[in-house]
Amino acid sequence: MSTAAQPTGSAETHAFQADVGKVLDLVIHSLYSQREIFLRELISNASDALDKLRYRALTDHDLATEGVPREIRITPDREAGTITIADTGIGMSHDELVEYLGTVAHSGTRAFEQSRAEAGAAADEVSLIGQFGVGFYSAYLVADRVDVVSRPAGKEGAAWRWSSDAREEYTLEPAERETHGTTVTLHLRDEEKGFAESWRIEDLVRRYSDYIDHPIRLVRPAEEAEEPEDGEAAAEAKEPEQINTGGALWKRPKDTITDEDYAAFYKHVTHDVTDPMARTHFTVEGTRMFTGLLFVPDKAPFDLFSQDPSHGVRLYVKRVFIMDECDALLPRWLRFIRGVIDSDDLPLNVSRETLQDSAVVRFIQKQVTRKALDMLDEIAADEERYAKFWAEFGLVLKEGVHLAFEHKERIGKLLRFRSSASDALTSLDAYVERMPEDQKAIYYVMAQSLDAAKSSPHLEALRKRGYEVLYLTDPIDEWVVMGLSMWGDHALVSAMKAGLELKPADEAEEKEREVAREAVSGVLERFQSVLGDRIGEVRASTRLTDSPVCLVVPEGSLHAHVERLLRQSDRAAALPETRRILEVNPTHPLITRLQELADAGKAETLDESIRLLYDQALLAEGSPVDDPAGFARRLLDVMTRSLA
Repeated sequence: MSTAAQPTGSAETHAFQADVGKVLDLVIHSLYSQREIFLRELISNASDALDKLRYRALTDHDLATEGVPREIRITPDREAGTITIADTGIGMSHDELVEYLGTVAHSGTRAFEQSRAEAGAAADEVSLIGQFGVGFYSAYLVADRVDVVSRPAGKEGAAWRWSSDAREEYTLEPAERETHGTTVTLHLRDEEKGFAESWRIEDLVRRYSDYIDHPIRLVRPAEEAEEPEDGEAAAEAKEPEQINTGGALWKRPKDTITDEDYAAFYKHVTHDVTDPMARTHFTVEGTRMFTGLLFVPDKAPFDLFSQDPSHGVRLYVKRVFIMDECDALLPRWLRFIRGVIDSDDLPLNVSRETLQDSAVVRFIQKQVTRKALDMLDEIAADEERYAKFWAEFGLVLKEGVHLAFEHKERIGKLLRFRSSASDALTSLDAYVERMPEDQKAIYYVMAQSLDAAKSSPHLEALRKRGYEVLYLTDPIDEWVVMGLSMWGDHALVSAMKAGLELKPADEAEEKEREVAREAVSGVLERFQSVLGDRIGEVRASTRLTDSPVCLVVPEGSLHAHVERLLRQSDRAAALPETRRILEVNPTHPLITRLQELADAGKAETLDESIRLLYDQALLAEGSPVDDPAGFARRLLDVMTRSLA
């Protein structure tokens, strides 16, 4: 007879079934990418246990713990292949061991927080680390068996031993423990016994748990202890050594921290040997709380401009180290900033190794960016100090104009340039203050070096009018001016582009220009004929006063030296061919002489002179000539004739 359930038309409810051993295996081996993380997780659990005891003892006098120091002790034993982490915290009863350790993903910390919330406790009365209830199982990354002996705080507390190899089951039995708290003993697998070295424990504690509020003490093996001569020193040598710094400096009130304290902390977290140039220490409160301590180094690191430079701040969550270079909280164009961010509620993945993308992360990055810019504003108030900063990091900061449109105004105020006014750095605001009344735009010239910019023929008419010109010599400046385009009511205009229009001072000057253009119209046509498709157009120039010719960039195209750099890179295929415009100064004596040659029918000499002038224009803008041998020959011919 069949026993299969017959359909009745109503919904059925079933509990999920699970192979606990396989679930544990997934939790242990799929969540964590680094085995060393086990010590951080177990210390965090111990810290939470100490914080729970401190909180409950405020109202439950049966939990009075006079004479029992609140601390965490770590005892490595290489010979036995064990690591023991013991705390004097709240401890666990028989039932709690079953509930917390026997139930995967049951978080005692989360349950504690929920009970406090239901009781109306303030959120900042105690800050606990655990969230997911899986950190304990990270012990099995390195251990094949874990023993836990725990005794709950209180008059009726009895100790119990929990033991498991994380396969199918665990055991519970009565045990002995002198004080309340929990002792976790990891029986390391053979290949993981290197973790039982004292130096390895110290390194991991200082990396991940250095700023846990409670003292973390290392019980060294007897063979590592020194042999002092007197009895008092011998007694001290037996005392476990505190290996963590303790309270986080960034959590202390600012008025209790000296400049020396900040400098020492900076060197500790960055391994830099020099003091920082500047710092900012802040706390953001409200719906999202975090503390930050940011520094500007005194010198740029060697890899600041490498292909993929590491950057970011040290990230802590409730004083527990999460990652070293958290770039999600700091934009790339501020990659020179160093420091720490400590948040109480950052969304981490279950292993607490990576951030989850969220509005919280974006909020923190926005606040960190604003605080960093505030710090740069403070440096900029001192011109000499800011000149030093700009020499080290100005090129990186410029990237922000292109990459962070929402911050371009703030970054624009921090930009500095050399200019034709003086050799000192100038800001855009200072430039505008110096502008003559008739000047409407901010002018700049782009070149591969400061000397090339100063000697550019494109500046001649601007200088004659008394207009200041900015010297832009970094390849990224092309994208800086594209990103800004305007500063206040003034457009940023290239002195090297075809769109530069310099109106004549009066009708007489306009008439003079027209007469000059008409006088050399024949030679202008000859320029176009001889140079052909090497140029896009020949036109009479309004920007030249002393030079006979120059090449200018068509609107919408890149400046010549930037285009050359890109053509040498892997982006060359994406660049369209640019034919620049040749501008000719119709009032220059050399051009009027060429017109005479044209009128006299001396085509060969005229054409050679035109080619020579084109090559000279290429050299003036910093470009290589098309035919170096031909250029040398033509130059020698000219010199020979002039010396004959």
